[in-house]
Amino acid sequence: RSFAKSLLRFLGFVFWGTAVVQVFGGVWVILMLKNYRYLFEESYLSLPGWLALATALILLPTGILAVSSSVKCSRNQQGTLMYLLLLLLCLEMSSAALARFYCVRTASQVESAMSYLVHQHNWTCSQDPGNSAVDVIQRKMQCCGIHNYTDWLKASSSRYHPACVPGSCCKEAHSHCRGELGHVEQLSEEGCLKKLRDQLCSAMLYIFWCCILLSILEFLAGVSNGILMRHQPFYELHIL
Repeated sequence: RSFAKSLLRFLGFVFWGTAVVQVFGGVWVILMLKNYRYLFEESYLSLPGWLALATALILLPTGILAVSSSVKCSRNQQGTLMYLLLLLLCLEMSSAALARFYCVRTASQVESAMSYLVHQHNWTCSQDPGNSAVDVIQRKMQCCGIHNYTDWLKASSSRYHPACVPGSCCKEAHSHCRGELGHVEQLSEEGCLKKLRDQLCSAMLYIFWCCILLSILEFLAGVSNGILMRHQPFYELHIL
């Protein structure tokens, strides 16, 4: 019982810290999908992020109850804490499952969306980097094409284009680059597909592993709280 009290008190403080971690993960996923919204048709892909924010809000009172229940064994507080832990466990498992599933699903969607944007792009050999969706991605992520710059040559095979790629493919260090194929060393070497996949999956996997770790901590808190409740049965609340 003494160990259960100490563990519950410690987990209460941990819950406050993990609430910040969950907020970071939730905001990361939501903002990332908002920045690349033109790559995804489904708006529900940000659901793991919103679930992470909801979890963070519930973790704050849960941490307070965990610390309070370990100090004064109030029956009402112990019962409320157990309900909150069960609710958090459901949210964490749902968020982890969605994050894992969306990581695989978004990876395939990114390739088809990028292929469409590349083939629809109308570019010219100019210093202007352009403001289309694919230009924004290439400039922001310092990448070129789907897999590399040769994707632009394949995209231009059906219509005439000069021997160049969009100016957004140029590296930041080369301010006078115009995307000319005669100066390949001035172009970003890596394709955008891998970078986008890695960035999206990193955010989703961050949510996934946070949820798994938190679920274990919540299970330990539930066991500790159950041990304390066992020493003070709810005689007048048997209906629960």
